Amino acid sequence: MEKDSNFIKFLGTAGARFVMIRQLRSSAGLWLKYKSTNLLIDPGPGCLVRCHRCRPKLDPSKLDGIILTHKHLDHSGDINVMIEAMTAGGFKKRGKLFVTSDALGEEGVIFKYLEQKAGKIEKLKKKKFEVKDIGFSVPIKNKHSVETYGVKFYLGNQVVAYISDTKKFNKLIKAYSDATVLIINVVFAKARPDYDHLSLPEAVDLVKQIRPNMAIFTHFGVSILKQKPHLLEKRIRNETGLNINFAYDGMSIDIE
Repeated sequence: MEKDSNFIKFLGTAGARFVMIRQLRSSAGLWLKYKSTNLLIDPGPGCLVRCHRCRPKLDPSKLDGIILTHKHLDHSGDINVMIEAMTAGGFKKRGKLFVTSDALGEEGVIFKYLEQKAGKIEKLKKKKFEVKDIGFSVPIKNKHSVETYGVKFYLGNQVVAYISDTKKFNKLIKAYSDATVLIINVVFAKARPDYDHLSLPEAVDLVKQIRPNMAIFTHFGVSILKQKPHLLEKRIRNETGLNINFAYDGMSIDIE
């Protein structure tokens, strides 16, 4: 990973509470670097440590923004310490926070004193946003147990989309139809209709209908880890002919 390259790094690929609690996979979220802009998405527990353990190291003080797709702990556990790092311990009022409305306030997950330190706070909703070199949009609200959104990043000729936690519903297909790279949170090996999370068959079906150039599955629960993601990747690629990849902790993909 070159210093001046554009990339997405999977700091963590854990999904669901038991994988997070036992740290079977890291729960540290995603780091997007594009041109001169550094953006962090869903900094769950362990994010700060993983950033410093990366080679080359990812410097949280260089962050230009943080996106929190929803307030569940596996996505927000390190949100406060990463805000602290982005703002130089609170001494520099800088960086943008993009968060759901319920992540703020009395029942939120962000400390009140840190809300005053960020350069700007914007509430996620169906619209377009911008942070330095990166433009992104929220195309649709997800179906999840708390307020949750996915995002689409517009990076040159690439549309890199991230479908955060949700149950499957038909409007997802149209909302992400222009994605060239599609990152999907996939928790269950088999469909579990009583839970607001995608299963492996549902995620594969989304890829078949959206047809991105590349799809990356992440945020795995125990049922997927038990079946060994690298073996599932090989089987699904052979069966479908689709460019579907299963992320691993520390995995990085270049953005042309």
